[in-house]
Amino acid sequence: MKLGFHSPLPPARTGVADYSAALLRAMGPSGEIEVNARNADVFLYHLGNNQLHGEIYRCALETPGVIVLHDACLHHFFLGSLMESEYVEEFTYNYGAWNEDLARELWRRRARSASDPAYFRYPMLKRVVERSLAVIVHNPGAAAMVREHVPGAAIHEIPHLFEPPELPPPYDIIRLRQQFGVPSQTFLFGVFGHLRESKRLAAVLRAFKRARSGADVALLIAGDFTSSDLARSLDPLLHAEGIVRVGYTPERDFWCHAAAVDAGLNLRYPTAGETSGITIRLMGIGKPVLMSGGCETMRFPDIACLKVDPGVTEEEMLAEYMVWLARFPADARAIGERAAAHIREFHAPAEVARQYWEVIGKVAT
Repeated sequence: MKLGFHSPLPPARTGVADYSAALLRAMGPSGEIEVNARNADVFLYHLGNNQLHGEIYRCALETPGVIVLHDACLHHFFLGSLMESEYVEEFTYNYGAWNEDLARELWRRRARSASDPAYFRYPMLKRVVERSLAVIVHNPGAAAMVREHVPGAAIHEIPHLFEPPELPPPYDIIRLRQQFGVPSQTFLFGVFGHLRESKRLAAVLRAFKRARSGADVALLIAGDFTSSDLARSLDPLLHAEGIVRVGYTPERDFWCHAAAVDAGLNLRYPTAGETSGITIRLMGIGKPVLMSGGCETMRFPDIACLKVDPGVTEEEMLAEYMVWLARFPADARAIGERAAAHIREFHAPAEVARQYWEVIGKVAT
């Protein structure tokens, strides 16, 4: 059996590309795979909420196969790829002709789509799910979003893969913290990845300011802003004492920065049904991660991470967690150890690859 594999791959600056490269390495020993194949027995399409997936989405409609929804909300993909009339047609295909006025209103207000929860309430999954032979998701939240659009869909939840890295030697990590001006006794938190509105960076910065009054903490923010407006609005907060700012980090640099922090911060709201690859990576190397609670993160045991409630208590809860971890670093290390154990058990490349081949085998028969 030959598998056609369609996904962005490195050097594309996207978590889906990194994930897919690791998945190819894991699946390769167990079957024949061709990247961007025109002819195959089964096709595997990796879909996300940006234009890197445009041609892949079209192929998934033309030649049905198994789709992997890295984002279970494709609304922003359509906003970026369709004209108004096409967008309205796609929206009403998903939610009925009686919602045409709502579609036109959402189109007019699309400039606020990155942060407005209304755009995340309408994932617009129906067409591609109906056409597909099976759907792979990484968490129960994404599965529920698919089921809401196509109740009879064949949905398979497979954990997000973690490929253990070769971490840099300790002296590189010590040198990096020295470059940042962060002493060894200071508890360093880290925010990684594309900096978009849904990562709650404003709330993180305000919580960090509160935490500094109760503990010796610093904050590394590593990544590029996806919006110049967001970058301008947060710029005054980014120059506060204790904040270290770096841009995009290539793969090796990412792992050095990840190893240098004592804990990760990875909030998400509104959510797009995604499982964060950054969260998986940080947990996999034994870092405690503070994440938003919800269906997307419910598979992570409460003893292996810290879940922050979205909403009015978010900032206060986050600040209190930060102070606790900084004051009791042994607790932080224990949470990180349990996180690494969980990732080793459920997110190992060989096990994830086995589950992918199992789904593909069912489709092929």
